[in-house]
Amino acid sequence: MAITDWPDDQRPRERLLEQGAAALSDAELLAIFLRVGVKGMSAVDLARTLLGQFGHSLARLAAATPQELTRVNGIGPAKAAQLVATLELARRGLREEMRTRPALGAPAAVRDWLRLRLAPLHHEVFLALWLDAQNRLIADDELFRGTLTQTSVYPREVVKQALARNAAAVILAHNHPSGMAEPSAADELLTRSLKEALGLVDVRLLDHFIVAGNAVPLSFAERGLL
Repeated sequence: MAITDWPDDQRPRERLLEQGAAALSDAELLAIFLRVGVKGMSAVDLARTLLGQFGHSLARLAAATPQELTRVNGIGPAKAAQLVATLELARRGLREEMRTRPALGAPAAVRDWLRLRLAPLHHEVFLALWLDAQNRLIADDELFRGTLTQTSVYPREVVKQALARNAAAVILAHNHPSGMAEPSAADELLTRSLKEALGLVDVRLLDHFIVAGNAVPLSFAERGLL
């Protein structure tokens, strides 16, 4: 059944206007973007199929290429390009919020951006968010990239990049492709080593996040691990 044949109070667009975007499921929000389905499927059905193709993970969908998106029946090159552009705008909006507001004053933006950036990856990546004296974002750098299970992080190189960015503080982050967000003993040891090394050049380590799947990124600061 086409969405136009649904009762008004069940249509995604009408529900969004009446109840707000937060009231809709991921598939319903995506259906509003898709606008129409394909033969035998409503836009909501197509949205569910699209999400299912990426493990029902918005993070994986956000990292998909146009070529990957067009493998789903009903998603052509134009629609794939629009979706990729929309998701990139979301990332840029979060980055802009971090640039214009102190990072500690916009923790949700930091966490959301990290999830969009790191959650879909199948290899481990170590990032640094360099901050100025007011804790506003200067730049974000991928410092190291490793295998599925480990990565090599060198404190000397982190300090070198901190000085190159003229940073006053930093938020570190890495992902666990395994999906387990709990920090390992090696993660804790590395964090202490980096905090000591950065402290020698007066760069404050504000937090270290672990991103794993769609879970809320784990904060070392909140765990009392800094």
